[in-house]
Amino acid sequence: MNEQTGNLGREGAVAAKKGGGREARRAELGAAVQRALLVRGLEGLRLRDIAEEAGVTPAAVLYYGDLDSLVHETYQQAIERYSQEREQAADRFTEAPDKLRACIDHGVASGPDDALTRLLFEYWPRCLRDAKAAALDSALTERQIAVYSAILVLGQAQGHFVLQDPHRLLAASFVAMEDGYQMEVLAGRRTRGEVITALHAYARAVTGHALS
Repeated sequence: MNEQTGNLGREGAVAAKKGGGREARRAELGAAVQRALLVRGLEGLRLRDIAEEAGVTPAAVLYYGDLDSLVHETYQQAIERYSQEREQAADRFTEAPDKLRACIDHGVASGPDDALTRLLFEYWPRCLRDAKAAALDSALTERQIAVYSAILVLGQAQGHFVLQDPHRLLAASFVAMEDGYQMEVLAGRRTRGEVITALHAYARAVTGHALS
């Protein structure tokens, strides 16, 4: 073990002890990565920014991974949180129209300061040149399509919806519309209410059922 490696190991051990264990410290570090990303943006992010947010040295941050791995892990966590919140919201209902309303409601950003949605969109440009990032983004898209698709199929079975096209095609269009509108909301050009109204109009057009 060289001196630098030894120093990293000692700093990592201290960081873990301060955080009440490795997992607790990793959770704290993940929160610091998120804060740094929202302040600096992905392209301007430095290891030092994360260290400052976490209140530790850059060497202590490296104990848990390099910059790319920490950002990748943070994006994974953001995807899981976004997807789970939407799935759980829809699962609270039994009737498809209620599920669809909840699905739309939980998929649209609250405004320019919606931290979770901003995190997801901060990472998106990397998907154009990073295969690992692109795979994560594709998984997110497919998961959202699956939620919409299941609701549309259920609505058809329950007699609420008369679908104008195959359910997967419609589900993919819902997701594509959301993605486009999210940028408008994050940029402050549209309100959350306007986007929900637009998605409800699309839902009515393709299912024959008015959600509001």
